[in-house]
Amino acid sequence: MPSEDSSTKNSRLDQIVADARRSQGRRQVTYRDRALKLYPHICARCGGEYAGKDLQNLTVHHKDHDHDNNPLDGSNWELLCGYCHDKEHGRYAEQHPDDHIPLETRSSEPLNRPFAALEALLKGKK
Repeated sequence: MPSEDSSTKNSRLDQIVADARRSQGRRQVTYRDRALKLYPHICARCGGEYAGKDLQNLTVHHKDHDHDNNPLDGSNWELLCGYCHDKEHGRYAEQHPDDHIPLETRSSEPLNRPFAALEALLKGKK
């Protein structure tokens, strides 16, 4: 295997850094990132405060339970700790039993296909 010259190595490194910066930019525009910028890092139910590594324990709860309803002002969100978030969804399931479709009537087609375009992306890397 031939060794790479320094300009090729620098070019690859520059590409890696550019890709990492683009990825960071995309992550920053997610509704979770926006919610964490808008609201104090406190659970809206129990009042627990989160910082540093513990921040991962805060989740974004959609008040209307519609994950596609993400207004830029954050009016449909509240930050909840994992425990309070689970409790809220349990309470919602009890109040809205018709929202849960019985297993036997569900489609066998998955709702989310996260790797659907993976093959095309990998072919583009060659």
